[in-house]
Amino acid sequence: MIPKLILRIVFAGPIFFLSLSLFLVDAAGAQPTELDPGAGVEDSGGIPDPEPPGEEYDPWDGIDRNGRIPKADFPNDIKHPDRWRYIPEGRIKPGNPFQRFLVSSFIAPFVFSNGDVGTGFGVAFTDIDFRLQRRREIAGLFMSYTTKGQQRYGLSWRRMLKTRDLPGGGVIQEERSFVYTRVRYSKTLTRRFFGYGPDTLESDESSYLDEAVIVSFGFSSSLPQPMDDFVLELNLDVESHELGNGTVQGAPTTRQAFPTVFDPDQDRVFGLLGAELRWDTRDSQKNPYSGHAVGLRVDAPLAQNGGDVGAVFKLFGSQVFEVPGLFHGGGDTDEAHPPTDAIALGVFAQASVGSMPFYLLPTLGGTDTLRGYVDGRWRDRAAWQAAAEYRFWVIPRGVSITRNVRIERLGLALFYEIGAVAEDVGAIFRSRVAQSYGFGLRIGLERAAIFRLDLGFSDDGRNFSAGFGLSF
Repeated sequence: MIPKLILRIVFAGPIFFLSLSLFLVDAAGAQPTELDPGAGVEDSGGIPDPEPPGEEYDPWDGIDRNGRIPKADFPNDIKHPDRWRYIPEGRIKPGNPFQRFLVSSFIAPFVFSNGDVGTGFGVAFTDIDFRLQRRREIAGLFMSYTTKGQQRYGLSWRRMLKTRDLPGGGVIQEERSFVYTRVRYSKTLTRRFFGYGPDTLESDESSYLDEAVIVSFGFSSSLPQPMDDFVLELNLDVESHELGNGTVQGAPTTRQAFPTVFDPDQDRVFGLLGAELRWDTRDSQKNPYSGHAVGLRVDAPLAQNGGDVGAVFKLFGSQVFEVPGLFHGGGDTDEAHPPTDAIALGVFAQASVGSMPFYLLPTLGGTDTLRGYVDGRWRDRAAWQAAAEYRFWVIPRGVSITRNVRIERLGLALFYEIGAVAEDVGAIFRSRVAQSYGFGLRIGLERAAIFRLDLGFSDDGRNFSAGFGLSF
């Protein structure tokens, strides 16, 4: 067993020093050197970058005073302009992270909640214009602690692969194409395991501790024309998990209640290879208003200590429909991001083969599936879910916080979900079906940056969750 102290020294130290180095590089800006004389020169896809503005930065450049963003003129060679995000010049402030504070760099506390880990409080440093690449790169450092004792620390970096600078000012980016890397350390004292199958009871609850270190590398890109409706994603995660006794009050530990499940997976190290190919016509990957996606994903822990090999296959689909605005008129055709209400439908089915740690098997419950149940409430070798969500904007022009900071819009959502788990694919649609329903708040910072708070209800009671991104 790898001692926990060594894990912290080996991984927490590099996270700190790497984040400090990245911060110092960002504060100084990319500078030319003898080895790299082109450092700091922007790559805008063959279109020259505009000259740096000689006048004072204007936070309203490209933005109307009521928060409306007029539509920009896109280059004629862009086939699907609805899949590109326009960032006006007013949201690309020059200077170091301190000078750009609250415009494109943020040091802020955050709150999240999950029935599994409790309510969490943390601090995050995020630079969405890292190294002054005109919003091409994002870097972040975060740390958090929850009321149930979970600790999380992480460092992340992402670079958009398809971007353009517009002659009239501003930047456009295709959401689908990027590379990223992440390093995360977490210690969760209240992971739940209820046993396998659709007939487990809430009273079967047990808990375990999961101390994990995960290093991730990933790539996503739309394919070249004429296959540009397809998106390919690849990722490699190197993971170390050390399990122990959980601390949920009134529940036995998983070691006590399910020793034959817990003991073999108590100390595991593995490399998880993921691949996804989908046919995707949605107008946004983060916040779609129309279009569909159908795809296949494989997550395979191929390099496990002990020599085990396994994989989880996921077949999924979604459809999003634009509907008339409930509290607004929908903006106008000359607007880059008009307020748009939508109904989203999603479905998936999962099946596993081979051997793998029990916490990698298909599960339902938590922040993204059957949101009325806690994380891991339902678990087995196969699973399915169908979901519907009505998303509507209540305050379509948002709220100004400061002269430079504005919440783009505020909305609500209603959702309903059904799903089940089973021991194999053949039994998956004969299993007992669980359901959950609820409502949530949606805070739109930008088109691709949605913060959500959901309250879900189920036969087990209710579950509250909060965090960035939509559930599907």
